[in-house]
Amino acid sequence: MPDNNELEKTLWAAADKMRSNMDAAEYKHVVLGLIFLKYISDAFNNLYAQLKEGKGEFDGADPEDADEYLAKNIFFVPEKARWQYLQDRAKQPEIGKWIDDAMDAIERINPPLKGVLPKIYADPDLNKVRLGELIDLIGTIGFNQDGHTAQDLLGRVYEYFLGQFADAEGKKGGQFYTPASIVKLLVEMLEPYNGRVYDGCCGSGGMFVQSEKFVLNHQGNIKDLSIFGQESNPTTLRLARMNLAIRGIDAKLELGDTFLNDRHPDLKADFILANPPFNISDWSGEQLRDDARWKYGLPPVGNANYAWLQHFIHKLAPNGTAGIVLANGSMNSNTGGEGEIRKNLIEAGLVDCMVALPAQLFYNTMIPACLWFLARNRRGLAANGGRPAQRDRANKILFIDARKLGTMVNRRNKRLTDHNDGDDNDIALIANTYHAWRNQGGDYADTPGFCKAASLDEVRANNYVLMPGRYVGTEEVEDDGELFADKMNALTAKLAEQFARGDQLQKTIRENLKGIGYEF
Repeated sequence: MPDNNELEKTLWAAADKMRSNMDAAEYKHVVLGLIFLKYISDAFNNLYAQLKEGKGEFDGADPEDADEYLAKNIFFVPEKARWQYLQDRAKQPEIGKWIDDAMDAIERINPPLKGVLPKIYADPDLNKVRLGELIDLIGTIGFNQDGHTAQDLLGRVYEYFLGQFADAEGKKGGQFYTPASIVKLLVEMLEPYNGRVYDGCCGSGGMFVQSEKFVLNHQGNIKDLSIFGQESNPTTLRLARMNLAIRGIDAKLELGDTFLNDRHPDLKADFILANPPFNISDWSGEQLRDDARWKYGLPPVGNANYAWLQHFIHKLAPNGTAGIVLANGSMNSNTGGEGEIRKNLIEAGLVDCMVALPAQLFYNTMIPACLWFLARNRRGLAANGGRPAQRDRANKILFIDARKLGTMVNRRNKRLTDHNDGDDNDIALIANTYHAWRNQGGDYADTPGFCKAASLDEVRANNYVLMPGRYVGTEEVEDDGELFADKMNALTAKLAEQFARGDQLQKTIRENLKGIGYEF
């Protein structure tokens, strides 16, 4: 979905105007719940019309039989829960109660949606006039937009609104939403064509949605992916279930604390994509001192970063790969034994690639972030399921310094550019660099200031610090023909004029310059 799409922007501006003084954290459930209701009602109506017409495979079918819809993986919507029924009554004061009743009725007849849909519309604090206007606005989605189905547009609008609400909420928004450009980068680098995809802190499900888009964009079959997720916040999990349902993605999403109650205990995933909360101290580490997941060292109770890394390694299949977003401190921290764990992960050959990200990508934190790419098997893999064969990388780690990339989208935030931005494609640059290094026959070369394939000996010499800046060096600059000594002589001559005044600071600078061989 292009970030500059006018439909999404126009709808957001109108919906946000109706918010008035309502908190964004509450309002998002009002809006997203209605978008979801419109989506399932439109999908229902499409099949209802075919069943009513009764041609071909639908000959003799009953359009009011819920089993007909179940067979097509479409939610059955009872008559008084259908969008048109509600929109016809949008201006009446009882509209809030009717929507809550509609959500209840849908959940009763569709067990997968039990406990998922918001029932908040009868709240006396919710302005019913504004609610009616919002229903009319959402009712326009999918009409008179050429080349798109209503469902496709609703999916795009839902995703766009998630991002806008995350921005509006600021710090809290990051708990349910990872910025789209980071998700796209993870997916493009890992290439999840087929197999089991897992996220143990799945938020609103953006990693899964982008994985599905990747498969479809590369002419794959979405049925080749199995989705597994876990989320500790029940409200966020409801957003995820709606987000995936609106895309028609079948997923096994579970509620619970991933560390204390792993709801997928036997899963071994082919792909792991995750953005765990940065540097969390209240992860119940003191209760998990003897956990089998800590194969490479005991993570400190005051920081969960290395607990997340080891949890995801524990979940990887023999040829599995993982892309994990973490705070920059994870690359060089030595507190609480983290340096020793990092050394053990590196010596075990699990660290494949490290990417330093630009600042200001996240809505919820200014903490600089990085991407860890882990792989169980780095000794070379045959081509499989659309992915090319991989070369032996056992004694190397690829470092990519992407801190200079990205473009500002507002005063606070950046994003990584993609194919929608023409020739400026940060995501392709990073992903293609990784693939050229990882894949057999790839045309990879170190680029000073951007990427470097470092040997394990180089990493050992750097005390197992994984910050790309330590390895990629500085970008080559074009020689202007002036010798370094000439430049220093010009600089010292200029300083000499200032030092003639002779204050203490200038004397100190003169002595320091003398110490490195420059006198005047």
